[in-house]
Formats: sequence, C-alpha cells, structure tokens
Amino acid sequence: MVAVTFLFLCFWVVGVHGDLSRIQVTLEPDRPSLRVQLSHTAHLRCCYSATRGAVETTWFISIRTVNGTSAPQGVDRRDNHVTVDGGNLTAAGVMCHTLILREARLNDSGLYQCFLNHSALRHSVYTHGTFLQVYRPMVEILDISESTKNSILIAEAMLLMVAVLLHGTMMLCKTKKLNQLKKKRVKEEEEIIYEGLNLEECCSTYDQIQRSLVQGPYQDVGNMIIEEEIQLEEP
Repeated sequence: MVAVTFLFLCFWVVGVHGDLSRIQVTLEPDRPSLRVQLSHTAHLRCCYSATRGAVETTWFISIRTVNGTSAPQGVDRRDNHVTVDGGNLTAAGVMCHTLILREARLNDSGLYQCFLNHSALRHSVYTHGTFLQVYRPMVEILDISESTKNSILIAEAMLLMVAVLLHGTMMLCKTKKLNQLKKKRVKEEEEIIYEGLNLEECCSTYDQIQRSLVQGPYQDVGNMIIEEEIQLEEP
C-alpha cells in the first residue's frame, strides 16, 4: 500500500512539473483586412501573449488558387521588399511581430498569419491573420477638378431641359397645325355638298310643301272635283 502511494505521488509530481514546463499562448485580435494601393507600403502585425516569453514566429501567406483551395506558404524573407522585425514586447506583456512589404505588388494579396512554434507548446498555433488586398488605382483619362465637373453637370442639365422644351413646343405646333387642316378639310367638304345642290328645285319643292301644309287636304279634294267638272263640260 505504501509503495502504491509512493508511485502515485511520483506520477503526480512528474505530471505537475510537465504542465508547468508547457507554454500557454493566448492570441490577440488581428486586423481582419487591409487594402493597400499598388507600389505602396503595407504593415501587417500579429500579436500574442505567452506564459514563458516569446516563441518562434514565422510569417505565412495563404493564396487562393483558381479551384478555390489555398495552402499556407512561408513568406520569403530574402526578398528585398520584405522586412520582418524581431518582435516588440508591450507593457501589458503582449508580443507583437510586424511584417513590412515595401512597394506592394498585386501578387502580394493574400491571408497573412504568424505561425507560432516552440518545443514547450503542445501544438503549433496559427494566428487569426490579416487579409491583404493590393489594388490598382483607377486611371483618370481627364484630370478635371471638382468645380469643372460640377459646371459640366449643370450645363448638361440645362441642355437637357432645353431639348425637352423644344420637343414639347414642336409637338404642340404640330398638333395645332393638324387641327387647322382638319377644320379646313371639313369646311371644304361642306362647300362641295352645297355646290352640288340645285337651289331652284329646292325652292320649288319647298314651296309645294308649304302650300300643301297651308291649304290642307280638303282644299286639294275640292280642286280635284272642279277639275273633273271642267273636263266633263268640254266637248
């Protein structure tokens, strides 16, 4: 029983000593993204805090391929436009490493992470990372000031207003002219109808109608009887 207790204490001491020898790393928030103009300088940082000082830090970049996959690869420190510092320890005990890319190129775009490694770490750790986007600025064909642009916009608005007014005026004139032609055509048709009538026949017919209305149907019957008697008296 004593031997078992002694072995248990030995294993417990070894385990505690092993845990104390381990390094605990706490990652600090990184800047999510950074946009840099082409040929400008980019500053990238990764920060962490460790229980036993600094750990070995290596910068990696992940570039997305055409098929959508990406694999981290080490940043080439031999490149002249790449500078990596040794790390700065802040008063709060946070270690920060900075990667400087001078005259950034388009192919420098990607996700930059720090790879933290140490023999006392249980597992190697990647920081959250910062996505760097290097963009090409738009080239202005005409170098025009803002005041000149505003003047051009005002002139375009005035020209558009004049064009609308002219179009509306032309449509009104066209409509008025069509109405005049329509009235003239109707008047000419009425004149043609009056010219085709015989006024004498119209007057005689009108007189007969008026006479029949005035004399009445009985007077016509009397006239017919008188005419019959005159025809009988004639030899």
